[in-house]
Amino acid sequence: MTAGLRTESRPFNRVGMKRIGITTTVPSEFIFAAGLAPVDLNNIFVTDINSSGFIELAETEGLPRASCGWIKGMYGAARAGMVDAIVAVSDGDCSHTRTLLEIIQSEGMPLIPFAYPYDRDHSLLRKQMEKLAAWVGVSMEDAEKWMNRLDSIRSKLWEIDRLTWEENRVTGFENHLLLVNGSDMEGDPDRFEEKCGRFLEEARQRPALPQQLRLAFIGVPPIIGDLYEFIETLNARVVFNEVQRQFTLPFRSDDIVERYLLYTYPYDVFSRIRDIKEEIAKRDIHGVIHYVQSFCHRQMEDVMFRKHLGNIPFLTVEGDAPQKLDARTKLRLESFCEMLSLKISALGRPGC
Repeated sequence: MTAGLRTESRPFNRVGMKRIGITTTVPSEFIFAAGLAPVDLNNIFVTDINSSGFIELAETEGLPRASCGWIKGMYGAARAGMVDAIVAVSDGDCSHTRTLLEIIQSEGMPLIPFAYPYDRDHSLLRKQMEKLAAWVGVSMEDAEKWMNRLDSIRSKLWEIDRLTWEENRVTGFENHLLLVNGSDMEGDPDRFEEKCGRFLEEARQRPALPQQLRLAFIGVPPIIGDLYEFIETLNARVVFNEVQRQFTLPFRSDDIVERYLLYTYPYDVFSRIRDIKEEIAKRDIHGVIHYVQSFCHRQMEDVMFRKHLGNIPFLTVEGDAPQKLDARTKLRLESFCEMLSLKISALGRPGC
């Protein structure tokens, strides 16, 4: 049991319930196996036409103005009746999430915390999965069958990612938008798989994109709406979205516990650094953009990334609320890409 949060070993009352909110990637196989639809609260919030309204609702209810926009957005989405219950990551995500869960639970929302063990202990993660299985009323075997089903979709997302960096037929924003939905499959695996299949058919027919500069985007998915679009006006393109790719579980294993132990985001920063370095080398990256969210503890990871990613050019970009890029950030991005272009020209290094 996670301290501060009440949990029950018996299944919750599923009568009338369909949509299960998640606060980040969790083993959604268990939710699908129960005939329910996982819905990423982050995606509900940031794609809503009135996303700022969720933040206003949260602040009206007393959440501090000087707190993470994602936290306030998720709270607003939960309060707006977008989901019937929540599976929430209490360990392995934002340090503010636990208090958010206590607030939501105090308001009567059915909720179960899910904890990723920091030391990647297989038995501890299995216990968390067994608790989740009991809560939704399924077995580990049921979830493993769904892992095989979802891998059919994930393989399409992996191909979309390959077309992004190897064949240069997919934009950084398209890559982001599809891979980020690997967390919940948009709540409907069949429809989402069809969507990915149609996209692949169209993308394979495209000519290679013209941008010369190849960028890595690391850190949490951005809350800024036009970031990718602006980057692509600078003769640059994101060919690696770190966390979004991790949401697709881009590794093979028949053991569902092992799959979620290989998933880097909830654990130590060093496994993320190893993954990022491998992808930088494979994808011929010219520069790294590290996106950090205002008032998030993960801002401190910037120190580790700068220290351990070598001499690759590195720019940190900070966002707060769902809005467009400000003039200062645009200028910093322009200067960064101009510097990369000059460096490539000086080295005589070909672009993509």
